[in-house]
Amino acid sequence: MTLPANVTTGVWTLDNSHSEIGFTVRHAGISKVRGQFTEAEATLDLGSSLTDSKVAATIQTASFDSGDANRDGHVKGEDFFDVEKFPEITFVSRHVKANGDSFDLVGELTIKGVSQEVTIETEFNGVAVDPFGNTRAGVSGETTISRKDFGLTWNAVLEAGGVLVSDKVVINLELAFI
Repeated sequence: MTLPANVTTGVWTLDNSHSEIGFTVRHAGISKVRGQFTEAEATLDLGSSLTDSKVAATIQTASFDSGDANRDGHVKGEDFFDVEKFPEITFVSRHVKANGDSFDLVGELTIKGVSQEVTIETEFNGVAVDPFGNTRAGVSGETTISRKDFGLTWNAVLEAGGVLVSDKVVINLELAFI
């Protein structure tokens, strides 16, 4: 698999201030809650082809932000991320495979000390040179995980049936690399 046009080999670094690592989870079975992690580091090491390329990312769990301080405090606590004990979420790619016009990034996601293989469906958004002379590459990605697979099992049963927090979590990535 060849690299997209205008993309050079070498190490690209995540521009955290122009990227978003977000999520969506169903709440009470009737609405969706969105949030993001605001502190992350990642490198994209591009080889001569996409199959020779690697991605490594580290997310600070304490940077979790859903826009509600009470919810954020609960999610950062022992019931969910336990940020004191598990301050980071990591992702390390294993391989990249073509998927039509996009590609699948397969790797090991580690949350709360539990590692699982995930496939992130990704799309290359192009390359641009900003007004400061930085060459940037954009990538979008999405995957759905079972939070229970990562030991995030807290929940509350609703009076009408069902549970407060769905098991499925959709992770959305809008990433800029320099």
